[in-house]
Amino acid sequence: MTTSQTHGPDHVVINQDPTAFAHWPDGLYQEMLGDLDNGCVGSVLVSETETMRIWHLHIPAGGRCRFHRHVNRYFWSALGDGKARGYFSSGVINDVVHYAGETKHFDYGDGDHMVHSVENIGETDLLFTTVEFIDGPNTPLAVPDEVRLKKPN
Repeated sequence: MTTSQTHGPDHVVINQDPTAFAHWPDGLYQEMLGDLDNGCVGSVLVSETETMRIWHLHIPAGGRCRFHRHVNRYFWSALGDGKARGYFSSGVINDVVHYAGETKHFDYGDGDHMVHSVENIGETDLLFTTVEFIDGPNTPLAVPDEVRLKKPN
């Protein structure tokens, strides 16, 4: 007997068919494959406790953050207006307009995840604060020390 896992609504599959990414810019599919276990969901990890991590994400106009994986519930808030293009591990590309104060919540159950990258396609910097709850059903991904906020000397 085989059983299939039921995923929550925020789970995004990792499409195993490389042709699903043919419409992506050159090199992006290979970058995604190399970053499947990247736990850096922001630019700088500004605070961390046993139950949560708080990140700042800054993407300058024309820039893009690397692919990263979300494995537990989290939310983000946009700190300003802007335009973004999301590249998702399913092969989907999604363009969105963000506004200051916009907040989105995501929840991931056992075995759920989402791998994506965000590109700034607007003329203003994209700034977000992300709160990641690391006490969920999935083991939080490791993050390197160099992304943790350093006190100025």
